[in-house]
Amino acid sequence: MNELMKSLPSPTLPGLHLPSVDTHKGWLFKWTNYLKGYQRRWFVLSNGLLSYYRTQAEMAHTCRGTIPLATAHIEVGDTCHLVLTSGGRSYHLKATSEGECQKWVSALQQAKANATLLMHHSDDSGDEVPVPQEDRTLTQGVLKTLASKLDDLSTCNELIGKHGAALQRSLSELEDLRGSTDSTDKVKAVNERATLFRITSNAMINACRDFVDVAESHSRRWQKALQHEREQRHHLEETIEQLAKQHNSLERAWRENPTSYTGVERSQEGDASDENDEAEFFDAMEDSPAFITVTATGNIEHKRSGSNQSMMSGGVPNDWTHNENDTLGANHMQLRRTRRSRIPDKPNYSLNLWSIMKNCIGKDLSKIPMPVNFNEPLSMLQRLTEDLEYSELLDRAARCDSSLEQMCLVAAFSVSSYSTTVHRTAKPFNPLLGETYELDRLDEYGYRSICEQVSHHPPAAAHHVTSQRGWTLWQHITIDSKFRGKYISVVPLGNIHLQFHSSGNHYVWSKVTSTVHNIIVGKLWIDQSGDIDIVNTTTKDTCRLKFSPYSYFSREVPRKVTGVVEDREGTAHYILSGTWDDKIESAKIVDSSQGCGGSEGKQKTVYQTLPPKLLWKKYPLPENAENMHFFSSLALTLNEPEEGVAPTDSRLRPDQRLMEAGLWDEANSQKQRLEERQRLERKRRAQANQALEEGQDIEGYQPLWFEKRTDETGDNIFIYKGGYWEAKERQDWSQCPQIF
Repeated sequence: MNELMKSLPSPTLPGLHLPSVDTHKGWLFKWTNYLKGYQRRWFVLSNGLLSYYRTQAEMAHTCRGTIPLATAHIEVGDTCHLVLTSGGRSYHLKATSEGECQKWVSALQQAKANATLLMHHSDDSGDEVPVPQEDRTLTQGVLKTLASKLDDLSTCNELIGKHGAALQRSLSELEDLRGSTDSTDKVKAVNERATLFRITSNAMINACRDFVDVAESHSRRWQKALQHEREQRHHLEETIEQLAKQHNSLERAWRENPTSYTGVERSQEGDASDENDEAEFFDAMEDSPAFITVTATGNIEHKRSGSNQSMMSGGVPNDWTHNENDTLGANHMQLRRTRRSRIPDKPNYSLNLWSIMKNCIGKDLSKIPMPVNFNEPLSMLQRLTEDLEYSELLDRAARCDSSLEQMCLVAAFSVSSYSTTVHRTAKPFNPLLGETYELDRLDEYGYRSICEQVSHHPPAAAHHVTSQRGWTLWQHITIDSKFRGKYISVVPLGNIHLQFHSSGNHYVWSKVTSTVHNIIVGKLWIDQSGDIDIVNTTTKDTCRLKFSPYSYFSREVPRKVTGVVEDREGTAHYILSGTWDDKIESAKIVDSSQGCGGSEGKQKTVYQTLPPKLLWKKYPLPENAENMHFFSSLALTLNEPEEGVAPTDSRLRPDQRLMEAGLWDEANSQKQRLEERQRLERKRRAQANQALEEGQDIEGYQPLWFEKRTDETGDNIFIYKGGYWEAKERQDWSQCPQIF
């Protein structure tokens, strides 16, 4: 990417004259880690950026790292050594001779001076940056229009104020008159509405005035930022194209000789291991410990020095991480080869959400009649199944000899299920009572899954997954969702159970609260918050994961997740950290000590750890995902038509299928028909059983593939009773109801 940036003309500013320095290139030795020591790299200095490559040929496609000199500190050492410090990381370089070292030092210092001068001039001289006349005219026109609209709104506000005051005086006089109780109540209600109307109009005027003030004072900075983002997007597009070509080459190589990519010894990794360490442009030190502070409430604070931060890239040459990456890549390529990779683009239909939601504040979301405009073309059963996107984590966990390492992978799996939700603010379809969904991935991933909607009010689904790779997962989830006016909160109730066949280890955990913000005004965004307590009921190992809620004033990384893995004695063994939309890493604890008291008297524990290792990394979204409901590669295949499924399968639901095809009007008609049919069926069962209770399902209804049992924790949950896959093999669906 940096090589692409250097191919563009160097920006110049009026009145700013910089000394001319030609691009400086040459070989230097760069410190990588204690195993590899100094490695020979090709360095290129241009436009205030020092970039390095493994070879000169790599300049065309792969940059190994870039150091911005504007904020870098240059230190000259002894015997041809120099150290560059930038962004809290140090780069140790060595030249072949004193003369060569001096040339590099001079070029770097001159480039740093030019870059610093350019940066300061750009910050202090916003007016001097030329803005295209067309954009400037457009901005001025928008501001004039806003000012004109504000005048109109002010006039309207004056009229509203006058009429509102007169209305309130009249109503006050009426209120003083003796009359019937109903009349007085109505007058009071109208009086309150008039007051609220005046308050709202004043707030609207103030907001508009503030907006115009901000727009006028920041229009130039916005223009500069927009131009910068355009350039960055162009650079990223070119870089992604190069990465796609490299990915295709690796994919072809894997297909030709897949065995050469598994079980690789460290000694065979050679220089590639070194480059993996640099993949995130950090320098690695294998054996340096890290320090992590944990408060009594579970908040985790990492304290590392210098190059230890390199291990956050997940590029550690470790079998635990390496084998996972092989599995990730193999599964992902298999998925793309055998399943569909796109669906029709989402139509651009507009609809006023507030017009539908304003009368539903405080209600259960599942009981609000919603058009498909606010849905995504998947049912809640399919969204539950989507939790299996990173099932290879459980495959690896099944092979673990250590229950604590196994707990780390189970925790990473529990977090990975939220990675697909970061852009998915649309609502899945509420399944009909008796609706099912199967996902047979025995050939690709070794598992098959079956879900059934076992209750409608409250909505509840049962899920069962069996894997040939050594594990079984089941869950009974009830969704409690409320509309709170500004946001929607979704609270999944129930536990997820996971058992490994060889060890018998049985894990239990629950889900956190999902919140969709800005329902009325602004861009929708989703957040996950709360704690997940994972318990190994066999060994009594535990892990508490804390999902930090987003706060505008917090300095923490957004969507942060932290956790501690402890044995049955309460001794901590691993620290987990990362974000629920990107990756999770684990760091093994080697020592702990009591630190000084934190805020509010909370005691802190300082853990000394080895460098962290990557457990899980999110797959990139498919191309054009923003027009396909931000579906992941697995989500794109969930509603793909398949032969032989049960007649109650979500793939056969007509309103959902029409919505996926972009026929939203027809989908809304089918959705109303299905909901009305379900209401009539519910009444029919109520009359037959004489057991209708408002807000609950009829006791007489029994799910087809699941039955209610009491688990070892004493909870009544629906457990798979068997028979589905046998019925599919016989193609005998005579027991299935006609729900569509």
